[in-house]
Amino acid sequence: MWGPYLSERAWGTVREDYSEHGTAWEYFPHDHARSRAFRWNEDGLAGICDERQTFCFSLGLWNGADPILKERIFGLTGNEGNHGEDAKEYWWYTDSTPTHSWMSWRYHYPQREFPYSELVAVNRQLDRSEPEYELADTGVFADDRYWVVTVDYAKATPTDLCMLVSVTNRGPDPATLHVLPTLWFRNTWSWGLPGRDDKPEIVAEHVAGGGELRAQHRILGRLVLQGDGAPEPLACDNETNAARLWGYEETPDYPKDGIADHVVHGLPTVNPRRTGTKAALHYVLTVPPGETAQLRLRLTQLAAPGGKARPAPSLGAEFDQVMAARKAEADQYFGWLVPPGTPPAQAQVVREAVAGLMWGKQFYHYDVARWLDGDPASPAPPEGRRFGRNSAWRHMTSFDVISMPDPWEYPWYAAWDLAFHCVALARVDPHFAKEQILLLLRDWYLHPNGQIPAYEWAFGDVNPPVHAWAALRVFEIDGGRDYAFLARVMHKLLLNFTWWVNRKDTGGNNLFEGGFLGLDNVGPFDRSASLPVPGVLEQSDGTAWMAMYALNLLEISLVLATHDRVWTDIATKFLEHFAYIANAASHQGLWDDEDGFFYDLLRRTDGREVPLKVRSVVGLLPLCATTTLSSVTLVRLPEIAARLRWFLTNRPEFTEVVGARRISDGGQQQRLLAVVGPEQLRRLLSRMLDTEEFLSDYGLRTLSRAHLEKPYTIRLGGHDYTVGYEPAESTNGLFGGNSNWRGPIWFPTNYLLIEGIRHYARFFHDDLLVEYPTRSGQKLTLDQIADDLSDRLIALWLPDKDGNRPYLPKHPMLGDHPDWTAHLTFPEFFHGDNGTGLGATHQTGWTALVLDLILTRNRPSR
Repeated sequence: MWGPYLSERAWGTVREDYSEHGTAWEYFPHDHARSRAFRWNEDGLAGICDERQTFCFSLGLWNGADPILKERIFGLTGNEGNHGEDAKEYWWYTDSTPTHSWMSWRYHYPQREFPYSELVAVNRQLDRSEPEYELADTGVFADDRYWVVTVDYAKATPTDLCMLVSVTNRGPDPATLHVLPTLWFRNTWSWGLPGRDDKPEIVAEHVAGGGELRAQHRILGRLVLQGDGAPEPLACDNETNAARLWGYEETPDYPKDGIADHVVHGLPTVNPRRTGTKAALHYVLTVPPGETAQLRLRLTQLAAPGGKARPAPSLGAEFDQVMAARKAEADQYFGWLVPPGTPPAQAQVVREAVAGLMWGKQFYHYDVARWLDGDPASPAPPEGRRFGRNSAWRHMTSFDVISMPDPWEYPWYAAWDLAFHCVALARVDPHFAKEQILLLLRDWYLHPNGQIPAYEWAFGDVNPPVHAWAALRVFEIDGGRDYAFLARVMHKLLLNFTWWVNRKDTGGNNLFEGGFLGLDNVGPFDRSASLPVPGVLEQSDGTAWMAMYALNLLEISLVLATHDRVWTDIATKFLEHFAYIANAASHQGLWDDEDGFFYDLLRRTDGREVPLKVRSVVGLLPLCATTTLSSVTLVRLPEIAARLRWFLTNRPEFTEVVGARRISDGGQQQRLLAVVGPEQLRRLLSRMLDTEEFLSDYGLRTLSRAHLEKPYTIRLGGHDYTVGYEPAESTNGLFGGNSNWRGPIWFPTNYLLIEGIRHYARFFHDDLLVEYPTRSGQKLTLDQIADDLSDRLIALWLPDKDGNRPYLPKHPMLGDHPDWTAHLTFPEFFHGDNGTGLGATHQTGWTALVLDLILTRNRPSR
């Protein structure tokens, strides 16, 4: 019911953007966030809220030098950073159980003035060829003058939360820190919506031994936040300071930034009656060097609406007992989750990856029709928005807790990201993982035409169709028993598969388009934009994704058919559809037999066919479209066996994609279904496993390193388009932001390629040996290769012989102090040559797949 569902960033999002031209970053900047009431959701530091975000709790901090109260993580917008949006702070999600019964969070706050303006100004001067200018580069942490702020949460009951706030002075001198635990209500009363104009209230008051914030809400009932010590209770209202932002005369007496202005500037901007809809307990802590001060807080629901209130619980011995018990239970839980014998460094990666996943769950509210039309009490949005961003998605209404890619850089769901999250989530909370997969297939998400919404900036963009794969993996991880879940997923995915076939195979030849398909900057031009010349771009990855999709739906229907034979018709449909797609991939221009690689094909209207000979992950993804079909399944489902015999007899041209057979060690006949046949497999692997092409010390690059010396250039429509190997952030602004698939290591594609290799290993067993690495003279089985690729990815977080974790950027200011190296983050992608973490710093969603790799590599059966 209560969890870390409060976003790290609500400003600069599409939901809050009511500008004429969709300039979300500029319409609601960081500078507005402290003074402007959010419309759709809230944000904060170490924040928690209930599952409907009725109330919110987070920390406010002030070091006595900053011009503003620190209430949220600061970073550059997509238009300010030389590599796109970028958080400019240091914080960690250090622990969490799946139920949030125990959670921990950590933050490093400078004691000097936070260099907001410097970070913006310097980064604005840098171009894409230069690294980002980070907070540590400013020297603000020199001489260790910073605070370590940690918050430990422990639940006594689902609605009784104990909190221990610890602040440690790392500096050489005594220092003072203002700490403001803050409770407020999300503003739902100002928008003029029928039946939602009741205004809740918080009363801030002194009590013996501390302070209290007593809250009353018509739906939530009565809450109390208790704090020990001698805090000063302060209150204002979660209302916009229109005078500060726009110079309006009519503004609330004690607006949203009232507490901040009172603390930082001493202004009379808090309510002297100590009532409002936002309140804080203001602590002023002076801490000697190297020492720690602690605050005890407890947030409790005292009564449901109309119910009898119970006494506020204790901050004494019972508080200590709850904290100790929940921590011990968390230790016990992770001791069960991680297999015996797992190296401690790997066990830490698992635990903190789970923490990042759990803290990445965010409350997400977005009613597209209301956003397009505006609220009754607000000015009407610009007329142009009715035909602009997301205007074709009026049916969509979101009001859910969703696993986000990164709580600061991507505080909105992305369809294919979420699918990978669910595979990692299934290891610790399969129920939530299944709910998440089903969520985007519900009627109020899935478009009536069958399209799955992509992401907030453009729901109509096309993400790879990996929902079926994720559903199957979650089903298997959960024990392979929840057939009702698979059936629910299957019904909706049939609609989505049909959308793909109708919308993304314009030639009707089983070769698919799709646009950027999540792979920003992967090609010589933007695949989501109009082509440089008239024609159609038939995509190797689009076709591979659809072949994989057909196989996934085949596998799901086979599982369901063992319980209900009606699914056999669906199984044969996808068996044959896969054969058509796989055959087209090899025989209609995507496979280049001379190079032994798959390429995108530009089919021009003048009849010319132009292969785009970029050796990238686009050409490796066909390896993922593979599975095996056993004789046991065919005996159990004779209708499938009969149809397969008929198909191969009457359509012999498809034998190479569904006809290969072998006898397994157990005596079963295995049939290989694969886009990449055995001979193609050897040739494709020889490139993928070549250290001069895709294979790095830390996984597989997304672009061949051969393009470093030999960039690929093509001239189209009078312009040259070039792709060169870039191991880090892109120097090309083709798709904007910090995303770059021209060289770095990305976890989701690595994970899928490893899985594809294991599918082939199930068929060939130990009979197929492949040189690994290419030209090394060493030959390994496919399972051994998959193991080693997994180990290379896991090694990103493990201390090397010098004690350095490869993913951590080396910085002379931060050094190797355990404050900066002991805890982990899970970046969006990694440098293709040295493994340094890049992009969004807390993308624990798909990067959390590392926990699945670790649990797989250490399972007892191995």
